[in-house]
Amino acid sequence: MWAYQKRLQYPINIKKKDLRMAKYLVTQYGGGNGELAAALRYLNQRYTMPDNRGKALLTDIGTEELAHIEMISTMIYQLTKDATVEELMEAGLGTNYAEHGPALFPTDSNGVPFTVTYFAATGDPLADLMEDMAAEQKARAVYENLIDMTNDPDVIGPLLWLRQREIVHYNRFKELFEAYQQQYQSKIEPREN
Repeated sequence: MWAYQKRLQYPINIKKKDLRMAKYLVTQYGGGNGELAAALRYLNQRYTMPDNRGKALLTDIGTEELAHIEMISTMIYQLTKDATVEELMEAGLGTNYAEHGPALFPTDSNGVPFTVTYFAATGDPLADLMEDMAAEQKARAVYENLIDMTNDPDVIGPLLWLRQREIVHYNRFKELFEAYQQQYQSKIEPREN
């Protein structure tokens, strides 16, 4: 089904430990506007798209979101590598350590665990695509906020790249939405009074 290449979509090589930034960045892993929610949203919604074009687009973007999870996870790992328990506690990551040790667990930056209530599937292609466009815009905004919170070029580079992918995804969803909207409107006959 997929050809897995053992490399990230964008190279990540963070040299400086920054637990504070890792705590903020985790929201793009398991938060409501993060990559896990996007991947599951699109891979779930693809089944009720009305044609192969819609199914393929949601499959492609959902799969790419899985690759973005891998990038975010790599960034968090590199930002926290070799951190002591004391450093984790000081950065506000003590509760994660208490439950999961040094493992990554999908939460938002406040420690709220991931939940599937972050996304919906209505079976209506227009409603689902409208949600998808909004999700991409929210993720873009979060990436911009994260970029504002660091001055490390090794962190900013991947965040800028991920932000740009949100814009591309939004545009692809918008194109599909507009095509479906035209199809549905042409099928609706005006009512006579």
